[in-house]
Amino acid sequence: MNPRVEPLPPEQWDGFLARVVEGTGPYNVFTTLARHPALFQAWIGFGAALLYGTLPARDRELAVLRTAHNRGSAYEWAQHVRLAREAGLAEAEIEAVRGHGHGHGWGAGDRLVLDVADEMHRSGDVTDETWEALCARYDEPGRIELVMLVAHYDMLAVVLTTLRVPLEDAGRALTGAGDPPDPPAGSS
Repeated sequence: MNPRVEPLPPEQWDGFLARVVEGTGPYNVFTTLARHPALFQAWIGFGAALLYGTLPARDRELAVLRTAHNRGSAYEWAQHVRLAREAGLAEAEIEAVRGHGHGHGWGAGDRLVLDVADEMHRSGDVTDETWEALCARYDEPGRIELVMLVAHYDMLAVVLTTLRVPLEDAGRALTGAGDPPDPPAGSS
C-alpha cells in the first residue's frame, strides 16, 4: 500500500527531526509524524519516557510486541522485534508472542504482561484479578507505566496503519518482517 502521508525527505527536515534521526536512524515513523512538528515534538518526548522508563526492557518489549500483534501492525512489530532481541527475548519467545507458541511455558511475570496487553486490547480495561496481580508485581508508578505503555502502542499502531507508514527495507531484512503479524481470531 502507498503511504497516505509521505515521509519527509531529508532536505525538508527541521533541526529537531535531524537530531532525532541522528540518534535513532531515519525511521519512517519519525519522518512521517514530523509533518506535524508541534505534535511530533510532544509525542517524541512521551514515547521516549515510555521507551526508557522504569519497566524492565523484557516486560516493555513483551507488552509492545503483543500490542503490535493484537493490532496487526507490521511496522510496530518490525521495529520492536529488534528491541525485543536486545532485551533478551529468544526467537521462540518472539514467535510465541504472535500466538504461534500456545504451549510456550511463560513464567508468571511474562504471562501477566501478555494478559494486560490482551485484556486492554479486548476491553480497554483489565480484570480485577489481573490488577491484583499487577499490584503484587509492580509498584504504583510501574502499574501506571505498563497501562500507559500498552495504550500508547495501541494508539500508535492505529496511527501507523491509518497513515500507511511504510516499513523500511532494512527493517524488513533485519527482522524477517513484512506481512503484518497474525492478529488473534475475532480481534478488532
